[in-house]
Amino acid sequence: MRDTITTEEELRELIGVPSELVKRKVIAELDEHCKNFIAKSPFLMIATADENGFCDVSPRGDKPGFIYIENEHCLIIPERPGNKRMDTLRNILKNPRVGLLFFIPGLGETLRVNGKAAIIKNEEVLAKLSARGKAPIVAIRVEVEECFIHCAKAFKRSQLWEPETWLNKEAMPSAAQILFAHTKISSIEEIEQRLEEGYRTRL
Repeated sequence: MRDTITTEEELRELIGVPSELVKRKVIAELDEHCKNFIAKSPFLMIATADENGFCDVSPRGDKPGFIYIENEHCLIIPERPGNKRMDTLRNILKNPRVGLLFFIPGLGETLRVNGKAAIIKNEEVLAKLSARGKAPIVAIRVEVEECFIHCAKAFKRSQLWEPETWLNKEAMPSAAQILFAHTKISSIEEIEQRLEEGYRTRL
């Protein structure tokens, strides 16, 4: 018996077809509702893949309004200081297709935006993306191809925004403990200090 599904027809037999509402919800530009959602969002996830299809998803966040909406077809994401791996940026250089997922804390619905990205260094644009007195060195410009609202079912199932369900931090190893276990570099204490210094001085 074959367990792997290999065609959309097989999937449709199991899952069914979307409603007319779901079929028609995708639009090709940022209307006022999308712009408003993005303006109120402090956090997004950006999905990329390299030329061989190896995928990556990375978070981006700052105070609401940190995304610059150039027009209904273009938005710009500042590249804040990070760990210098440049996973997202390197992927964009090889394959410009990106998927964005915007979150608003406490809201179950999310906004999905798909498009084509480029890395820019225009100083005038970067100045508009300044935070904490610093302009980013580069930014990600996304030409919007489709966007749509995504329902809240995953958030309701997971109870993500309900504080009483949140894990006590003491119930898990710290980031420093995990990094030490994975890298065997330095010590847990030194890694903790480096993390805290980065959070304090390199946002």
